[in-house]
Amino acid sequence: MPRRTTTDTVHQLEVTLDDVEPPVWRRIEVPSSITLAGLHTVIQQAMGWQDHHLHQFEIGDKIYGVDDGEGWGPPILDEKRTRLGDVAPEGTAFSYQYDFGDSWEHSIQVSEVASPAGGASYPRCVAGERACPPEDCGGAWGYTELLDALADPRHERHEELLEWVGGSFDPAEFHLEDVNARLRRA
Repeated sequence: MPRRTTTDTVHQLEVTLDDVEPPVWRRIEVPSSITLAGLHTVIQQAMGWQDHHLHQFEIGDKIYGVDDGEGWGPPILDEKRTRLGDVAPEGTAFSYQYDFGDSWEHSIQVSEVASPAGGASYPRCVAGERACPPEDCGGAWGYTELLDALADPRHERHEELLEWVGGSFDPAEFHLEDVNARLRRA
């Protein structure tokens, strides 16, 4: 991920995990000059993913990411050579998919492109709600099953899934300070 830096303009993005209720979302601010590869890292940290899987961005009719060499589908454009400010002006809506097996789809809205706030460093998260689902829980459908099992001690998979998540998981938990600490460390 690029160094935390000052910038001429800042993109404010609303990132929402699709197909999960109640919504899991983050409002992040990044330099407009960030590459899509850098934005991938920011989203991973802001949402709480662990970057164990492939990903891609779909902006308009173009797909950006890392070419896996398989040759399936339309050509993948290099995310390391593409700057957010060049492909997503204010008002743009686009998607970010993470983990093609679990198929975590994120809707991203460029809500504002503005001058940086005095004294602020970027990237940063300014708001959000709810914990990110655990990695490899089976996508939106598997996450719903996980939450049902954790909420019901009589559920046939309660003990198994409680152990799998490490003993506890609070889907309502969100700590802005923790997100920004991860962004600073990345």
